Amino acid sequence: QVQLVESGGGLVQPGGSLRLSCAASGSIFSINAMGWYRQAPGKQRELVAVITSGGSTNYADSVKGRFTISRDNAKNTVYLQMNSLKPEDTAVYYCNAFIPPLDYWGQGTQVTVSS
Repeated sequence: QVQLVESGGGLVQPGGSLRLSCAASGSIFSINAMGWYRQAPGKQRELVAVITSGGSTNYADSVKGRFTISRDNAKNTVYLQMNSLKPEDTAVYYCNAFIPPLDYWGQGTQVTVSS
């Protein structure tokens, strides 16, 4: 079992930045990969970025060059640094931990990009 708690969402103007945090607790040594997903109103949940236990990263094409996923193993925390935010980045962002074959999810944090 893994518990995930997200923080850092909010309202930001286009072109601004936000950093999301996801603190993991529980069976963290079993985690294969962690990532961030987002879901906008009326749309399916989509992958934003993922980081494996080996440190490899992958990003959705729509956020490459603007978002950076990282982790602090000492704090059991994964971050998503979001720069040059656009209105289309508005969504609820969810932290995910993958322990095969199960996915664990945080409660979600709202990110709104608007002037």
